[in-house]
Amino acid sequence: MNNNALLNQLLTGILILDDRLTIRYVNSSAESLLDHSAKRLLGELFSAAFYHCSLASETLIECLNSEQTVLNAEVHFALHSGHDIRVETSIQTVDQEFGRALLLELKQVDQLRRINQEDQQRNQLFATQHLLRGMAHEIKNPLGGLRGAAQLLARQLPDEKLTEYTDLIISQSDRLRYLVDRLLGPTKRGESKLTNIHEVLERVVRTLTYEYGESLKLTRDYDPSLPDIRVVPEACEQVFLNIAQNAAQAMSGAGTIVIKTRVEHQLTLFGLRYRQCAVVTVTDNGPGIPAELRDTLFYPLISGRAEGTGLGLSLAQNLVHQHKGKIEFDSSPGKTRFSVYLPYLTADNGNEVMDDH
Repeated sequence: MNNNALLNQLLTGILILDDRLTIRYVNSSAESLLDHSAKRLLGELFSAAFYHCSLASETLIECLNSEQTVLNAEVHFALHSGHDIRVETSIQTVDQEFGRALLLELKQVDQLRRINQEDQQRNQLFATQHLLRGMAHEIKNPLGGLRGAAQLLARQLPDEKLTEYTDLIISQSDRLRYLVDRLLGPTKRGESKLTNIHEVLERVVRTLTYEYGESLKLTRDYDPSLPDIRVVPEACEQVFLNIAQNAAQAMSGAGTIVIKTRVEHQLTLFGLRYRQCAVVTVTDNGPGIPAELRDTLFYPLISGRAEGTGLGLSLAQNLVHQHKGKIEFDSSPGKTRFSVYLPYLTADNGNEVMDDH
């Protein structure tokens, strides 16, 4: 494996500049971080490759001439794609076949925070599922006995009018059992198949339109080049419906929801790197998520609404994790966005989409 192939395996972004500050090498992580392909960046002057960069050309020339090393300098990039990123940048001189060069190591400042969030999300999911399985066993067994006793009692009651009370016990036992089953999520693995994610989203749009009518404005921003993805379509429909319904309910059914699809390249999810991920974002213009709910938002039975069960997002997170994906959100008054990342799985990182419960 040559040096460039090794650099391409790094999770740190790498740029190599020649003595004229022309970009001569870009690894995959830098492509993802800077939101540009190597084809687009190679041969560009560093100063022209971005809309704005706080790292001055004079600083780079000085580093090259004096062979000075810069460690962990924070640099602001305004990308042509419209994104702004803060990057921890280290600079050192290296020898290349074309002469003396600069090697830039780029790490997104919030990358560590993102990794910590992923770890927290994964641990939260495992702990929740373990707790729920234990609770389900302890709750469902007494419920079965309670329901059976009510049925036996109903047969012995001399007054038929009294059976309304045993019927109430039976119906409430069934309701609690259904609630416990929903907490656990689906017990059977669905069949994964190549799926057009836009067809799944259109079913969600139709459901919301039927439920809320014209008071809810639904805007689509689909990427027509999005490749089909191997998923369980019914599970994905449930995920997007739960997220979108949450948004609609937060706005009392009157507001705007934007559903957007894109492809992201060279994305790392839970320590595994994927060449491509489908990204579906659901954005609303509602009041935002209360600060006190944000750390526990995906826990079951956590809801910002008095009438809410708090099951929708917990179930959505569980289903997305079964697809080896991830849910993120950011929220402020007037804008809440949920982002669902679904990797395109290959033989290199596993071709099983759903994991057993």
